Amino acid sequence: MTRRTVITLVSVAVLAAGPLAATAVADPPARAEAAGAVVADAALPLDLWLDGTGSARKLTYWTRDSADQPALSTGVVFTPAGAPPPGGWPVLSWEHGTVGIGDDCAPSVTGRSDRDNGFLATWLKQGYAIVATDYIGLGTPGVHAYLDGRAEAHAAIDMVRAARAVDDSLASKWVAIGQSQGGGAAVFTASLATRYAPELDYRGAVATGPASNIVDAATLVGPGTTFGSSHITAYSAYVLNGVKAARPDFDLDSYLTPQGKQLVEDAKTLCFGPLADRAEGLSLGQLLSRPLSDGDFVPVARSVMDVPLTGYDRPLFIGQGTNDTDVPAPLTAKLVADMTLAGTHPEVHVYPGKDHSGAMLASLADSVPFVARLFV
Repeated sequence: MTRRTVITLVSVAVLAAGPLAATAVADPPARAEAAGAVVADAALPLDLWLDGTGSARKLTYWTRDSADQPALSTGVVFTPAGAPPPGGWPVLSWEHGTVGIGDDCAPSVTGRSDRDNGFLATWLKQGYAIVATDYIGLGTPGVHAYLDGRAEAHAAIDMVRAARAVDDSLASKWVAIGQSQGGGAAVFTASLATRYAPELDYRGAVATGPASNIVDAATLVGPGTTFGSSHITAYSAYVLNGVKAARPDFDLDSYLTPQGKQLVEDAKTLCFGPLADRAEGLSLGQLLSRPLSDGDFVPVARSVMDVPLTGYDRPLFIGQGTNDTDVPAPLTAKLVADMTLAGTHPEVHVYPGKDHSGAMLASLADSVPFVARLFV
């Protein structure tokens, strides 16, 4: 049975499952797996609403993975309270940071951190509709391919398509915005948005603490590695899972110790906080039986995770804190330098003394007027 057949059968099962509370199934599209086609549309529980929400719905929709195969994703549509402006609410497609790769970690299921709730509510109160993908595999079949940038970008773009299919108060003009994992995803989104969805009016992107140069950092890691923290070890377990999920033929086990195999397996179900707790006292070197610079890891991982340096035809905002230990500033500095050498010139904002979350929140002073200009 092919992967396409399995996904199609899953979709049929969703559609045939019978009536669910407050759930409506969209009219069948011309092609069942068309990108952005909505499979299910349900009211989002009130306890998951953002402050200032007028209405909120959870969608299940079709998108494409990085191999251009059909895949299901879920996400939420938040619209502001009040009447939409002429032409409809301008749209922000939110790409979230690391929460985990298990189904129970999906923000549409568990809700969002206080940081993210406050950040998104700020945008909602500015008069933007927010569409927020969970990404492929977070609440839908398969393992979430963590940091598979093209798959994440497709899910974010198709979330705009899906939202507009069920809510005619949304405009076609939209901006991508993301933090951390989602910051890297937003940069990927910026590189392909107009080509992937030419019928939409893509205006630009905002990325803070964007995950980048992951593979370059990984080439320094091997059995003798002792640096890092429980957070870095947890991120690494998700990264290794992400490469395997995106490229199933990759021989991940050949790189892992028994401890590494166990933590990578635990990462499939544990959300970030519990996984970081599980990784306490476990160094990166204890996960690995050989250096990641050996064998196929580097070329395979680069095909999944390397952020594009060209293809940007709309403005791109990159924000970075100097005290960020989750996405260290040198990685973002290298991304910007490589982009500049390739002829891409993002608008860069550096936030002295700010850590990963602090830079995200500090960026609002600059990103709010940046986005406002994009919609003029």
